[in-house]
Amino acid sequence: MMKHKKMFFYVWLFAAPLMAQTYVLDTIQSKYPFINWKANEIKMAEKSPAFKKLFHKLDTIAKGGKEDLHIFHIGGSHIQADIYSNRLRSYLQTMSPTAKGQRGFIYPFSIAKTNNPGNYRVKYDGQWSGYRCSVRKDSVAWGLSGVTAVFKDSVANVKIIANGNNYHERMYDFNKIRIFYDNWSEDYEISFKEDSLVSNIIENKEAHFVEYTLNRKVEEIDFCIQRVEDVENSEFLMMGIELMNDNKGVQYTSIGVNGGSFSYYDRCKYFDTQLMLYKPDLFIVSVGTNDAYHPDFNPDEYKKYYTSLIKLVQKANPDCAVLLTVPNDSYYKKKFPNPRTRIAQKIIYEVAKEQQMAVWDFYEIMGGFNSSRDWYNNKLMPRDRIHFTVMGYRIKADLLLQALANSWENELKLPSNSILNKIINE
Repeated sequence: MMKHKKMFFYVWLFAAPLMAQTYVLDTIQSKYPFINWKANEIKMAEKSPAFKKLFHKLDTIAKGGKEDLHIFHIGGSHIQADIYSNRLRSYLQTMSPTAKGQRGFIYPFSIAKTNNPGNYRVKYDGQWSGYRCSVRKDSVAWGLSGVTAVFKDSVANVKIIANGNNYHERMYDFNKIRIFYDNWSEDYEISFKEDSLVSNIIENKEAHFVEYTLNRKVEEIDFCIQRVEDVENSEFLMMGIELMNDNKGVQYTSIGVNGGSFSYYDRCKYFDTQLMLYKPDLFIVSVGTNDAYHPDFNPDEYKKYYTSLIKLVQKANPDCAVLLTVPNDSYYKKKFPNPRTRIAQKIIYEVAKEQQMAVWDFYEIMGGFNSSRDWYNNKLMPRDRIHFTVMGYRIKADLLLQALANSWENELKLPSNSILNKIINE
């Protein structure tokens, strides 16, 4: 019997029932004059060969051509919640009939006792313990997701429903599923409720996953994790799930863990190996809010981690465009505007110039130092003045979409707003 575990969400993650996606920037600018609307641009993209290739590929898909384009977006709690990143995903995957790619890599966060995005659902039973790379006292093997749920009992059932509170029905059917787990031992086995559904099995010991090919497309799947070897300290470590199909188009993978920072992701033993499974075309880095939060922020280490991540991404794909996003203005302990974000901002520009990558300066767009006060007073941020309300995240997503579309138009010398209008009106 499946049991859905009740989760307690932080206030900024509560969302009203989802309606049809509506672009907001063309109706709200006069309402929020404190936002620096003129600063909303992708800086230095025109100097980056990687971004030139990215925009040409995006344009092919927008015109109905068939291309595989994979976007990764890494960060902390803003990305784990997958509110504004999912809004971008929905825009890009519906801009043409050929744009809808597979759902790809996800994490069943509910199992790890933390907030799960609303656009896919997870049901489960059994006693699981969740561990995040961003919790200092936690110590376990992590992969790409930075989250691992540990099961030590005899039997657990898991159900993955690919389409949750999404804007479009039947968006993410799949005919392959990868389950990332600790397959270095044989004390547990995975079986499916509908055994006849599986037509082929491939195991990858190095990247720690088993891939199951299905004989038809499905929108949800039930599988069972069962202990078969009663050995001392036996345990099953869930590191992630990938929902796959044969679609070309845009795939948008969000990797976020509450409290995530560069130093914490560096604890993930299998992060590098699992990233090498993919060939990202655009890698959006939204890591920095947590790095710059504490007074012991080390600018030199921050720059070193940032550069190392770009090198790792380029190892996966030398032609990958990397977009460095400046963290939002925030408050320290809900009391003081954080001055260290300005230091992170400076470092990000330095790294972008050195690595020939681009910057989206959301700190400047928000209004700069202490602008989170205005966002909070206008109900775009909750009391912590770190996260955003649903409307705040909608604005953030639409700003990034607008900036990407404008850079795309400039690179291909297209009429102003032609790409943006196509995407939001498709």
